[in-house]
Amino acid sequence: MKLPSVIRKPRANAGWIFDGLDVSETTRKDYSARVGLFLSYVHSHGFNRESLLSFKRHLERTDYSVSTKNKYLATARVLLKELERRGMIPLGVVQGVKFFRQRKRHRRQGLTDNEILLLGVKLKYLPNTPRNSRLRALFSLLAFQGLRQIEIVRLDVEDVKLHRKVAYVQGKGEDDKEAIYLAPTTVKALKEYLKIHKLTDGALFRSLGNRKTERMSTMTIKREVGGLCKELGIEKTVHGFRHFYITELLKTMDVRDVRKFSRHRSMEMLIVYDDETSVKEKSERVFQTMERFAIS
Repeated sequence: MKLPSVIRKPRANAGWIFDGLDVSETTRKDYSARVGLFLSYVHSHGFNRESLLSFKRHLERTDYSVSTKNKYLATARVLLKELERRGMIPLGVVQGVKFFRQRKRHRRQGLTDNEILLLGVKLKYLPNTPRNSRLRALFSLLAFQGLRQIEIVRLDVEDVKLHRKVAYVQGKGEDDKEAIYLAPTTVKALKEYLKIHKLTDGALFRSLGNRKTERMSTMTIKREVGGLCKELGIEKTVHGFRHFYITELLKTMDVRDVRKFSRHRSMEMLIVYDDETSVKEKSERVFQTMERFAIS
């Protein structure tokens, strides 16, 4: 069978393959951004029924985390399965290739209470510019509502009902929107943001400068919020805000209630959070118990 150009040519654009998938635009962009590594590998080593397995072995390197390896492997699998479905390559190429084994512990470290306080003080005394008002609103939605970045990006002005202190959020993997209750500090930050930017409809968060009509991307959130963190010496990812939010709730709430506020579909990940919080607190008791046996 003649191989499609998307595999045969080293600089082929695989984006059109992913356009046919019933997934979100963000997911399609992620696939397109990551597929180049697999295509380069195939161009250098040729393509056959063992290519996916060979690519997996190629990924067994120390400069990639297990999570990153699985993302590259998953992208290659999606590409090959779609090519199979279209009859462009033989069937069975993706069979029998497993993902890298990954511990079910949370791998990203969340922000601490002190780091959130430090960020809050910094934001409080920033000048009231359009960029800073947007930054305050983003911080509030991340830290005090536990929203995912994609949930923030999807928000429209019409989704925010400040008089009722409610926002309607389209969750991860969901087609409809659900109501979340807004904290007073979030309502205040959003009121300020809407007033300064004079927004009445359309996307809630938009690009600044020459692209004011475009919806803000998750990359912009990473750049803006991540940049503020680095400025204060906080070496954490933006996802660390959600980790902070969930961890704080677990200190005083049952895991089932936390699930409602965090909008996790599965209890499994929340139990991991709960275990981490529990172990951290109980470790202090263990240290105190063993203190009498100390050798120094």
